[in-house]
Amino acid sequence: GQHSLSVRVVAAEPPRGLVQEKMTENAAFSQNKVLTIDTMNPNVKKMEYAVRGPIVQRAMQIEKELREGVKKPFTEVIKANIGDAHAMGQQPITFFRQVLALCSYPELLNDNMFPEDAKSRARRILQACGGNSLGAYSASQGIDCVRQDVARYIERRDGGVPCDPDNVYLTTGASNGIVTMLQLLVCGEGASKTGVMISIPQYPLYSAALAELGAVQVNYYLNEDKCWSMDLSELERSLAEARKHCNPKALCVINPGNPTGQVQSRQCIEDVIRFAAKEHLFLMADEVYQDNVYAEGCQFHSFKKVLFELGPQYSNTVELASFHSTSKCYMGECGFRGGYMEVINMDPEVKAQLTKLVSIRLCAPVPGQALMDLVVNSPQPGEPSYTTFMKERTATLSLLAEKAKLTEEILNTVPGITCNPVQGAMYSFPNISLPQKAIKEAKALGQVPDMFYCMKMLEETGICLVPGSGFGQKDGTYHFRMTILPPTDKLKILLAKVKEFHLRFTQQYS
Repeated sequence: GQHSLSVRVVAAEPPRGLVQEKMTENAAFSQNKVLTIDTMNPNVKKMEYAVRGPIVQRAMQIEKELREGVKKPFTEVIKANIGDAHAMGQQPITFFRQVLALCSYPELLNDNMFPEDAKSRARRILQACGGNSLGAYSASQGIDCVRQDVARYIERRDGGVPCDPDNVYLTTGASNGIVTMLQLLVCGEGASKTGVMISIPQYPLYSAALAELGAVQVNYYLNEDKCWSMDLSELERSLAEARKHCNPKALCVINPGNPTGQVQSRQCIEDVIRFAAKEHLFLMADEVYQDNVYAEGCQFHSFKKVLFELGPQYSNTVELASFHSTSKCYMGECGFRGGYMEVINMDPEVKAQLTKLVSIRLCAPVPGQALMDLVVNSPQPGEPSYTTFMKERTATLSLLAEKAKLTEEILNTVPGITCNPVQGAMYSFPNISLPQKAIKEAKALGQVPDMFYCMKMLEETGICLVPGSGFGQKDGTYHFRMTILPPTDKLKILLAKVKEFHLRFTQQYS
């Protein structure tokens, strides 16, 4: 029955002493299985995803222990490991939730507690759905009117650069669009195998997807000394190196940066586009944090806009896929899995294959598509919801800007921690110097030093961070990624605890 199933799912992990015994038992148990750890897809075993990796699993175990009354030096686990805005207390935008409520339960359209503009948005979305229901499949590329709204949004954002709705694909969050593009790009064997250039530090979706597809990960390092900027000579070095053993076909850029929080300058984006054109690379621009720009003098420039401003020799030739999502910015609606990608200058035959590929998965979640529509077609001046919407949007973004500044300032007061300005996105990625003795002990335990550091911090303070090694970093440097999302009072406590822990750790191992 269902009951016994749920019991099995939440069954506690065995105490550590039993693990060995359990494993031998498992080996015997596996002998007759078709699917075993040895016969399964080897690419899946190579995949890693630090954002939900071993530290997070331990954090969940600790939460369970706290609930069961186990005494710890802290009373709660503070998860600063993931950019999950609502889980951290960020409030949803009222207008978005009103329209989604109306779409989910159309009976509410007769209720006068909802503003007229919310109702008209809901009616328009429902009319575009099969059987006027969010529960119906949509076209594989996404609901037509939503794709038109996305195209108009891109045109406004980019100062009038035209956008064809036929180049817009609605996706399950940005991640799904990114993985789909990588699937199209990867081919070949041995030295002709596709290489994909990704920034280090990177968001581990990229390394995981490349491992799963059996592609070659080509690292280029961001320049930490120049606030994590991209460096043309580094791109050239990385490409030349990679061409010796694979066929690099694509260059991925995350702007604003995750985990590094930088916002690339316009000049940098021009350089990257020229580089991609010269070296014949497909460009992938992950722009999901485009509204999260905080630092004085920083501005978001979309790759598409800059591409078109460079003139037809670039805008007619460079192949570009760019991605956006409902999960970040002021929306923070991660759970709805809404997103889109726009493809430019894609070979028409490949585009037909892309459409086939997305149709195999039927369609992106329709509530996520509806939400994406509201993001790109938000209340306008003169509409009843405009004032509240703008107030909530501005308050959310300015609070994030304050927290970005606060994080950088406090971390920089800690001896042995240096933190670049958090110019955008939702994370800081400070550099931590670790004593030699700690590095030695970590290695003796077979652990990466910053994993050892973060695990110790979790056990002693209840703070859950992701070690820099999960994102990639220059050899001999150590970092952690911390989200700036917790409420200000909690963020201050968190930063104070990090500071206290770092001083204690350094002292212990000096």
